[in-house]
Amino acid sequence: MSRKGNKNWSNRTTATIMALIGVIFFCCYPAAARSGTVFLDERFTSLDGWQPLFFPKIDAHTTYELTSVDGTPALRVVSENSASALVLDRPFNVYEFPVLAWRWRVSNVFKKGDSSRKDGDDYPIRLYVMFRYDPDKASFGQSVKYGMAKLLYGKFPPHSSLNYIWADKKQSAYYIPNPYTGQAMMVPVDQGGEKVGRWVQHRVDIIRDYRAAFGEDPPAVASIAIMGDSDNTGESATAWIDYIKISARKKGKIGSPEK
Repeated sequence: MSRKGNKNWSNRTTATIMALIGVIFFCCYPAAARSGTVFLDERFTSLDGWQPLFFPKIDAHTTYELTSVDGTPALRVVSENSASALVLDRPFNVYEFPVLAWRWRVSNVFKKGDSSRKDGDDYPIRLYVMFRYDPDKASFGQSVKYGMAKLLYGKFPPHSSLNYIWADKKQSAYYIPNPYTGQAMMVPVDQGGEKVGRWVQHRVDIIRDYRAAFGEDPPAVASIAIMGDSDNTGESATAWIDYIKISARKKGKIGSPEK
């Protein structure tokens, strides 16, 4: 990998969620086979297919509840000095389905939030895209590091992750190394409080973002997780997501999602 990562996989929040998702989901489910042009079109009329994920030593859990906003089904994410995640139980192939789209809104951002600091690594809402480690394509150094992680967890943790965040403050960079681990790159698609209380829609190209963030092609198999967390700052926020869609490109080159 082109960026050096933190070797301590037990660090909280970002590194921990990467390890736990890898152990629980990548090793239990094969990548879903291609079927048409859409892998996921989640409208949150139920939570079938999503699993809660709790972190060791974090007793207060973020809640994920089905609701409706102006008659439209949505997922409500409430964090109160808490952290936990909701994980899709089906991995997918990012080369077949590279386009990720969603719409979300938040009640507020965190006053103490700071993407450059471990004690500020909290966001009212974020989407993780976790990439599965492939031992057949690993360098010698990676094989040693991930082999040690496997001894600790029993399975390989993910290779890396993209973390689409609603950043608490304006950011000068579009790709930000997570303060806990260089294996996770954060993408502040929304920044600060200017759009608080409003629905904001996003469409990103996973392959393009991975190449720009890490300087190399991503591993093929990935999984996705939703998270609102405030355990580092001790603050509170509510967020809503009304859909998440993962799909193939309609036209264009890799790195150029359809509009």
